[in-house]
Amino acid sequence: MGARAGRVVIATVACLLWLNGCETSTKLGDLFQGKNESKTDTTESFPSVPDGDPPSTGSVRPPQESLQPDAVPKGLLGKDPNDDLSLGKKYFRAADFGLAERHFRRAVEQHPRDLESWVGLAASYDRLRRFDFADRAYDQALKITGPSAELLNNKGYSYMLRGDYRRARETLLQAQAQDPSNPYVKNNLELLEASFRKGKAVQ
Repeated sequence: MGARAGRVVIATVACLLWLNGCETSTKLGDLFQGKNESKTDTTESFPSVPDGDPPSTGSVRPPQESLQPDAVPKGLLGKDPNDDLSLGKKYFRAADFGLAERHFRRAVEQHPRDLESWVGLAASYDRLRRFDFADRAYDQALKITGPSAELLNNKGYSYMLRGDYRRARETLLQAQAQDPSNPYVKNNLELLEASFRKGKAVQ
């Protein structure tokens, strides 16, 4: 019982020391005083900011009636490093496609109209070789944006991963027709030709 009480006291002191770092004063004694007379109000030198964005940002809030319940304003997702979209991207870049899929799936569940989340989910399924789920995710992305060059390029790459060169070529040529100068489409067409000559699917 005495050892437990000792651990509680040590934990309490450690918490107080940690919380002291949150104080604006640098004196440890201020934490234990009844009145904090030695503290100075450090917020006096800062001007008060009205609620909302400061006028210097130039941001304009959209009218409330223009926001749909499941619509996500452009740029909202992915700003927080701990939101599911950002974590999905992080794990995808680290080639941990299972965790990437989990976070992208959560992102589309929370924001079903977010194109970037659907594309990330489809790409994760491609890398996990779950092409049936990848097709569903690509279909959802197509419903949001239509057949854009970027989306057609990704879908064409998905067909390359499967070894379906005919559909990959058709899809990549559609993407090239929409954006002839797109370097990603050009690279994927070159990769497709090289894969076709070798007779192997892209790894």
